[in-house]
Amino acid sequence: MRNRAVSLILWVAIGLFAIAPVMGQQEGEGMSVATFAGGCFWCLEPPFHQTEGVVDVIAGYMGGTVENPSYEQVSTGKSGHLEVAQVTFDPEVVSFNRLLEIFWRNIDPTDSYGQFADRGPQYKTAIFWHDEEQRQAALASKEKLAASGKFTNPIVTDIREARVFYPAEEYHQDYYRKNSLHYNAYKVGSGRAGFIQKTWGKEGE
Repeated sequence: MRNRAVSLILWVAIGLFAIAPVMGQQEGEGMSVATFAGGCFWCLEPPFHQTEGVVDVIAGYMGGTVENPSYEQVSTGKSGHLEVAQVTFDPEVVSFNRLLEIFWRNIDPTDSYGQFADRGPQYKTAIFWHDEEQRQAALASKEKLAASGKFTNPIVTDIREARVFYPAEEYHQDYYRKNSLHYNAYKVGSGRAGFIQKTWGKEGE
């Protein structure tokens, strides 16, 4: 969390907070949308971006009551929003079930109050379903993971109905590409990279 705070101070210093947030992702013809909360949204973008059939991934906020929340508001943990990645994908190329597998392999689904070094309700994990088919698939995948014996503690990831999605500020978008050195150090330092490697091996990446 300290590394993220330092990054924000640096962004202020170079005046990049003036950049307007990106527009909300719209579903194109034949495209579908999935929304996942997995702690720091920086770390959810890469595994989805690298998946064939994924058209776009946008970091943002969902689940709270504050309209047009800022990162600072969400970071207090009082806005009700979670950090999320909204994924636009071609269901003819990649299934929602495959996206669920990628999601599970990049989080700790047994952590009820954050993810790795990031603590607080804004970092909780959740699958936000956009239709009944996604809801049923999410519930089934959660039950399958629980029954697999992969984890000894309960799977606590929420399955929630999707609400209004607010794109995060521009400096958060594609952070792993814009600031790869800091992103990689953060992923390792937070404990996420080691957890994925230990739990899933290279498949998790």
